[in-house]
Amino acid sequence: MKPRALAPLSLLRSVARTVPFGDAGTAELPLGRLLRLSLFQVSVGMALVLLNGTLNRVMVIELGLPVSFVAFLIALPLAVAPFRALIGQKSDHHRSIIGWRRVPYVWMGTLLQFGGFALMPFGLLVLSDHDPRTTAVGHIGLSLAFILVGAGLHMVQTAGLALATDLAPPASRPRVVALLYSMLLVGMVVSALLFGWLLRDFDATRLIRCIHAAALATFLLNTVGVWNQERRTARKPGSPEPVPTLAQSWRALDRKRHPVRLLGALALGTAAFGMQDVLLEPYGGAVFGLSVSGTTLLTALLAAGTLLAFALAARMLNRGADAHLLGALGLAAGIPAVVAMIFAGALHALWLFELGTAGIGFGGGLFAVGTLTAAMALGGSLRNGLALGLWGAVQATAAGVAIAAGGGLRDLVESPGVAALLGPALSDASAGYGVVYHVELALLFAGLAVIGPLVRLPGAEAAKLRLAEARRARAAADTVQIQS
Repeated sequence: MKPRALAPLSLLRSVARTVPFGDAGTAELPLGRLLRLSLFQVSVGMALVLLNGTLNRVMVIELGLPVSFVAFLIALPLAVAPFRALIGQKSDHHRSIIGWRRVPYVWMGTLLQFGGFALMPFGLLVLSDHDPRTTAVGHIGLSLAFILVGAGLHMVQTAGLALATDLAPPASRPRVVALLYSMLLVGMVVSALLFGWLLRDFDATRLIRCIHAAALATFLLNTVGVWNQERRTARKPGSPEPVPTLAQSWRALDRKRHPVRLLGALALGTAAFGMQDVLLEPYGGAVFGLSVSGTTLLTALLAAGTLLAFALAARMLNRGADAHLLGALGLAAGIPAVVAMIFAGALHALWLFELGTAGIGFGGGLFAVGTLTAAMALGGSLRNGLALGLWGAVQATAAGVAIAAGGGLRDLVESPGVAALLGPALSDASAGYGVVYHVELALLFAGLAVIGPLVRLPGAEAAKLRLAEARRARAAADTVQIQS
């Protein structure tokens, strides 16, 4: 009989199992340890909100910086994204003096983020003076700060996801993926609310305090998250083992799982779901006349749909669903959602627009978890970092290109010259957004065509076995008939 002192702990564990992703913990990776490890995703979400949201507005509205320069700064972290594959491959074979592979890369990424956040306020202060003599210095300082933060968050997320994959047993990895990306959403939502509250009465001092607080929080979250997580492996005596190149590691991936096709589908699907990211709130304001709080609700609906998809994906994968099938379902769910967005503008139906927004979040969540889970199976235990680095590099690069293309296409369609060529039928405020959503539809169908051959339907393997047995039985019967 258990002591009564343990009753509250047992009750807490029972409650934890009932909440979403509460069953992600295992004997090898308990839920408490997994939640502590997921703190690196909270720090990444905080950095994304600060770069793409808070500072984006502050630099354009309060500091009066050119929009083109702000867009250049936001795009700088995406320039580091293709190197995630190299980062993951290096962490697969790295052996530090104390025997760690992933943790040194998390630490290095944390220091880069910390340095970028520490440098950032000084560049902002220099540019806030609008002195032509120091403008170049401010531009260089801010650019360097954004590159450092971008490189750091890509390094932290790649090594952190690889570490989680190393620690989690294969059966629980889908639930671990869903939990980690749920924590990324939590970090983004909490950070957005916190920064909005701290900067409600804006001044330069408050902004500096927020950025430096983000630097300190990044250091603390990542340090606590990876503390005592990775086992130390002693170096083998003698000459060190040769480290394969990135090309050799790429050739060693499991070719039976068709990595090129999977990455191609990932690029198409990510571009389809990401093209409308920068247009969602402007669409709500321009077409439906929503206020700032109303357009913020759209982002909340998108996040709610994504979170629901994470919970459903974890449950489906836990019951043996194919990861490629889950990704295809996400693409399929995005098609009616995008159609709803198109008709919402034509009909001026706000409820349909809100429904489509939640649907896009839901489809994008299913697609992200499905493709990431499939990528985890590409490399095996010795190439987890490369597989996850490839996934992150393709995903981030496709998202960045799609966001830039979506905004550019919308502006092109609504430019005076092109609008005159299109005629009065397409002179409505929703015309430019509608063209972008039609391109998204084409990308979703293309992604389905690419990922389709990888999908393993439920019961497909059993059906193949039954067909093979029937063929063998028929061949045996034919042999007996010939002999007789």
